[in-house]
Amino acid sequence: MHVALTGASGFIGSTIARHLHEAGHTVAGLLRSSSRGDHVEPYLTRLVIGDQADETVWPELLEGAQCLIHNSVDWEALRSGDLDRHLQSNLAGSLKLFGAARDRQLVFISSVAVHHDMRPRWEGRVDEDHPTRPASLYGALKAALEAHLWAAHFERGQHTASLRPCAVYGIDPALRRSIGYSIVKQLQEGKAFTRTGGGKFVHVDDVAAAVCAVVGNPEANGRVFNLADCYARWADLAVMARDFLGVEVEIDLSSPSQPKNQFTKDAARSLGVELDRGQEGIRDHLRELIEVMNIA
Repeated sequence: MHVALTGASGFIGSTIARHLHEAGHTVAGLLRSSSRGDHVEPYLTRLVIGDQADETVWPELLEGAQCLIHNSVDWEALRSGDLDRHLQSNLAGSLKLFGAARDRQLVFISSVAVHHDMRPRWEGRVDEDHPTRPASLYGALKAALEAHLWAAHFERGQHTASLRPCAVYGIDPALRRSIGYSIVKQLQEGKAFTRTGGGKFVHVDDVAAAVCAVVGNPEANGRVFNLADCYARWADLAVMARDFLGVEVEIDLSSPSQPKNQFTKDAARSLGVELDRGQEGIRDHLRELIEVMNIA
């Protein structure tokens, strides 16, 4: 299958491109002019330079594609404080791109950020039927685009699917953005670790595997898939990193070890993605991250 992919040079996008390539698909990737592309070029049959909201590059991106995977976000616009700029680039731009891809399968990389206020009726087990009640501009963007995805599916019968990763870990091509990087640096400097709280985590390869399982899959049509493997406190990551580094640093372990809510995995597992790495997966990632940081 020939697939068009936005945000192809990023951490998640480049991993999706690799998985698609390894699965036998061909990929046209959209990259901003300011983005590096050497790490993803081997997986692309066509590299398109441009912005996600630039309608002039869409014909080249979508040419011959049977599926569009919309993965990109204009982070500069989102964080600029300029609401009009954000809405034009991220909301209106995405919706127009959806319209341009109307005869193709449309796969949207959303986020569990569409959730914040978990309703008591779900008793702490949040599935894909839980209403979206975000608490950030980013989460609101993803929820709004999901609503339009439903409209495309029900109004014109478009083959759509939405995947919602939580915090995605793995070795980011921009190493400093890898989850755990700042923790390792802080411990290497001998500073006490006092960050409280934690989050849900999923490995980037599991996200990409889920995307591949959705592409061309009629069973995924009109469905949403939460992608959350495990919960960990930031302090848990610090303890793991401390063990690998062999340093003596104080770590605040006062945060609750379990979250109030967990995302169910049934939908993701129906794709063949087990989401069973658990905290061992995070430990393996931190070991690899420290090795890469020592070389870099």
